[in-house]
Amino acid sequence: GIALTLDIGILDVSTCEALPNVMVEIWSANAEGEYGTFLRGASPAGSNGIVEFQTIFPGFTSQGANHINLMVHTTSLISSGVSHVGQIFFTDKWTTIIGMQPPYNTNTNVRVLDLDDPVYMAASEAGFYPVVDIESIHDDWPEGVIGYISTCKMLVS
Repeated sequence: GIALTLDIGILDVSTCEALPNVMVEIWSANAEGEYGTFLRGASPAGSNGIVEFQTIFPGFTSQGANHINLMVHTTSLISSGVSHVGQIFFTDKWTTIIGMQPPYNTNTNVRVLDLDDPVYMAASEAGFYPVVDIESIHDDWPEGVIGYISTCKMLVS
């Protein structure tokens, strides 16, 4: 798949301040839309509330639009409580462009657009914009893309 450098900013939803040192887990489907024991990772957010992952642009699954699953823990320990589970998405424009490249163009799932994905719609209707801002790494596309999103987490008491 196409390389994706993904930066996720974790914010406290009540104060909009960065939340440092919380564990963030991600997992996604491969270019063909299949899940496995790969494309999974966890890393603590830094002192600025940002965590960076090196992964690939996810393929679309039969259940939803191109997305990456996200879980935020309450501390930097993976064994700590979970304060947020959700999905982050990509614009249909980018998923169309990337979907024309091999191996994405061999994905046999029926593509679901963002507006047809109930998880995307629920997040949008709740006032969030669950879309990763991305751009090409170099002019010699398709070497890879860089993405950034800020996501708020609710503090668990």
